[in-house]
Amino acid sequence: MSRPTPLSGFPEFLPAERFVEQQVVATLARTFELHGFANIETRAVEPMEQLLRKGDTSKEVYVLRRLQEEDSERDKGLGLHFDLTVPFARYVLENAGKLEFPFRRYQIQPVWRGERPQEGRYRQFTQADIDIVGRDTLPFHHDVEVAKVMLDALRKLAFLPGFTLQVNNRKLIQGFYLGLGVAEGAAVDEVMRLIDKLDKLPVAEVRKLLVAEAGLSDEQAAQCLALATIRTGDDSFVQRVRDLGVTSDLLDEGLEELATLVRACAPLTASDSGANKVRVVADLSIARGLDYYTGTVFETRLDGYESLGSICSGGRYDALASDGRTTYPGVGISLGVSRVLVPLAQRGLLSADRQVPSVVLVALNDEESRPAADATATALRDRDIACEVAPTPAKFGKQIRFAERRGIPYVWFAASASDPGASDEVKDIRTGNQVAADAATWQPPPEDLRPQVILNESEQHQ
Repeated sequence: MSRPTPLSGFPEFLPAERFVEQQVVATLARTFELHGFANIETRAVEPMEQLLRKGDTSKEVYVLRRLQEEDSERDKGLGLHFDLTVPFARYVLENAGKLEFPFRRYQIQPVWRGERPQEGRYRQFTQADIDIVGRDTLPFHHDVEVAKVMLDALRKLAFLPGFTLQVNNRKLIQGFYLGLGVAEGAAVDEVMRLIDKLDKLPVAEVRKLLVAEAGLSDEQAAQCLALATIRTGDDSFVQRVRDLGVTSDLLDEGLEELATLVRACAPLTASDSGANKVRVVADLSIARGLDYYTGTVFETRLDGYESLGSICSGGRYDALASDGRTTYPGVGISLGVSRVLVPLAQRGLLSADRQVPSVVLVALNDEESRPAADATATALRDRDIACEVAPTPAKFGKQIRFAERRGIPYVWFAASASDPGASDEVKDIRTGNQVAADAATWQPPPEDLRPQVILNESEQHQ
């Protein structure tokens, strides 16, 4: 078999990088559970009509088809899910009679998208989602709660660069457009869609599109762009919007909700408890391109890697899940775990200090001593100390180098059979310090029990 060619868009980690991913996932899961979110896992496939409810996503869906398919209709219309929100909406509808509302859940699973692979965008990647869903109504304070939970999780990932959570409210945007005289419905949605292109197109180009495609006057287009330039780290955006001279009841509601959220998040962003920093910015250019969002919207940038785009996004959706009689409004936010970690790992910025979980390599004097070495390893494992026995009874220097190549910090040497008074010894191969040890009592420092994440900050950010 010839050497395989890497498959673009399906990233795979080496063991040390995979450990980093596991640490991130474990930290996220623990934080979400501390806030009372229950874990679920949904199936990988959904009916196509369910997947396509989210908007124009047909080009992104991987359709499921069996190679030896005798009945072409049997699995027709199934596709791999491209996010976790749409499957969650279906899950809520199917299980509504068994759930207590408001229902708080988190999911950490892979998703699949058939888009062109590029840095930060993959065909398979892991997402971490939290959502709160109510029955018929869901108070706004849950929007605030979701933002605070994700900020709490991000600041605990202290080995990563900082994060900037950009927040806006579609009521604010829609209310402003209506106050300008933009017609309701499709026209407002079209303006939001075009404004959402500001991170990809120059302001002058977006202005032209607003006039040509959305039918705005030059003055209306200028006002929409003026709104989109407002960015503040506190609630001072309220007065800046007021200064534009536009009024509507919906605008007032959106301003109040967004100001409440920004003020509520301020204590978390001011905390020094994490090595990285999280910030919240009211960014009135954020609209999110998906049409089911109805209120709060989130996007997040990784400090120093803004060209990756939003790596954590979401918002309020009031009508995504409905069975015709009951509506289940929700609010959620999703972190693209792979979108954050893969670019950092590919640059050599992020890894672990060892390739294996082993703390100790138990050395072999000879092959006959393997049973005794296995017994030592078992005694260490019984005390939650990860270890492995050397593969061969090579010279001790080679066994030590074997441990070094894997990052294993300690090598265990059995007592000499010819010396009845001798004891086992363990060597810290980083320092050369070697001491007597008993497998029933010896304990490494806590920081050595698990691999440690390393962020190489000396590398240049993009």
